[in-house]
Amino acid sequence: MTDADPDSNLDPEAALDDLIDAGLVEELPDGTLVATETLESTRRIYRDTYADADEAVIVETITDLFDIDEATASARFDNGEVTREELIAYLTLRSSLDDVGDERLGVMAALAAQISVGSPVPDAVAALDDDEWEAFLDDASDAVVTVWRHDCTPCKALKTDLEDVLSELPDGVAVAGVDGEAVPDFRRTFAVDTAPAVCCFRDGSLATTIAGRKPPSEYADRFDEVY
Repeated sequence: MTDADPDSNLDPEAALDDLIDAGLVEELPDGTLVATETLESTRRIYRDTYADADEAVIVETITDLFDIDEATASARFDNGEVTREELIAYLTLRSSLDDVGDERLGVMAALAAQISVGSPVPDAVAALDDDEWEAFLDDASDAVVTVWRHDCTPCKALKTDLEDVLSELPDGVAVAGVDGEAVPDFRRTFAVDTAPAVCCFRDGSLATTIAGRKPPSEYADRFDEVY
């Protein structure tokens, strides 16, 4: 959102320290940075509003936030100076932190936008993002893409059944997973608005979506119908 001067109070390392001190980011023993649930629970609210919002809504919000004209706001969004995730992070931090100037908040938002709470996709399946799912489906005409979300009780329940569920798939069906909050293009393309969800693709096209957690036997019946 802004170029930081390392010799000023806009130093990104200092901004990161502030995020850690505020309990919004945690540094793991291996040096990995992850968003805390404190940050993610608030970010989820803004992501629900802006992740799928039309560009006009994004531009209007940027215009109001930074007190600039619409043409300038549109240009900043189009050229990536302000990304959708940075806007979400900025709004999240503005509601979570007191007495932080706009420029410093911009530096912190640029950092926070790159730090996630970690993927909710189980280790048993390959995790895809919005830049990867199309290639995955192009390579595998028969496939299942599972959709997950953080802080989702039905998702946690399905994870306990996942091995049994996937064992009902015939050989040759590729399996992957996505973080529903991080793949707005996937969700728009296939009209997925629930997690967990199991999207079944046959011959390259979506055949059915199984929304919500179901008993393993129901997945088996639906897989038989599709494959």
